Amino acid sequence: MDNYKRIFLVVMDSVGIGEAPDAEQFNDKGADTLGHIAEHMGGLNMPNMGKLGLSNIRHIKGIEPADHPLAYYTKMQEMSNGKDTMTGHWEIMGLYIDTPFRTFEEFPKELIDEIEERSGQKVIGNKPASGTAIIDELGPEHMETGALIVYTSADSVLQIAAHEDIVPIDELYEICEMCREITKDEKYMIGRVIARPFVGEPGNFQRTSNRHDYALKPFGRTVMNDLKDDNYDVIALGKIADIYDGEGVTKEIRTKDNMDGMDKLVESMDEDFTGLNFLNLVDFDAKYGHRRDPHGYGEALESYDQRLPEVLEKLQDDDLLIITADHGNDPIHHGTDHTRELVPLLVYNKQRNEGKELPLRTTFADIGATVAENFNTKMPEYGTSFLKDIK
Repeated sequence: MDNYKRIFLVVMDSVGIGEAPDAEQFNDKGADTLGHIAEHMGGLNMPNMGKLGLSNIRHIKGIEPADHPLAYYTKMQEMSNGKDTMTGHWEIMGLYIDTPFRTFEEFPKELIDEIEERSGQKVIGNKPASGTAIIDELGPEHMETGALIVYTSADSVLQIAAHEDIVPIDELYEICEMCREITKDEKYMIGRVIARPFVGEPGNFQRTSNRHDYALKPFGRTVMNDLKDDNYDVIALGKIADIYDGEGVTKEIRTKDNMDGMDKLVESMDEDFTGLNFLNLVDFDAKYGHRRDPHGYGEALESYDQRLPEVLEKLQDDDLLIITADHGNDPIHHGTDHTRELVPLLVYNKQRNEGKELPLRTTFADIGATVAENFNTKMPEYGTSFLKDIK
């Protein structure tokens, strides 16, 4: 067949499929996101991913290997030095990241001092925390004093929470933009600064949808840049636009959660476009992986699987669906950090009667190379296309 007109790329954020060969270097020996969740759940009910070939990649409890898997399937190994969302995604689109983004248990005093001086506000918090827990803890003090709630997580992030009635949205955004500039310094090298506005009264605070992420721009051009330059569509669903700081994006569609992400994906399949549709499903990571909630993670995986038939039904003959992940986040593993794992790769076109196993991919960039070859755009420096293997 001719090349594909539309490629739908779905990243199941943090859905790793077992420790990477170099996991020990990242203190992640034994990490196994999908495997441990399936064990905890007494087996995962994911028949649609099963039909595509998920358990053919490696057996997952509760999911029967398919006798005739619909998709081409394999594992991918991350080449870059890191295990965070931006590193994984940037590599998917053809980059190699040598220097990992920095994470902090506590931000350096000189950084906090500079934020206080330039914002004119005191800073409280400065520790790793759940966003909902820290606004419950420090929200009353913030409302009394106007002090900014600054916190981090296991990711490379600096988050600033503020009540919308105390610090107006535009002011919070300006403060975050200022922090973004400061933290580009190599000694900080923080992946994202995130505005986290909230509303309500003490004991009943709620975060609002006015969150905004300020990411670093990719260190080089990605396949998305070249697609856009060659007048292809690059539709970014969920937090994709934030991850690439808008680079190479022609249309951005925000999502509230996984189910909204699936809704937006299904809706976008009715659009006539030529190019890439790129979705990140963040709940697996943010709501369940970091919070070490294997049961919630398992239920989220099963809910996602129930939505897959809508996607498969809407695929046209000249569409390609690619499903993968960007790292692991094993909720059974120690700590609350991402885990260095292999990730699944499932590649499906409805004109193929049956898929087969592909060779192990030694870099996530093979996806970017495949997208680039399909649209006859510039090939990335890293990655080997598997386009001919799936035709």
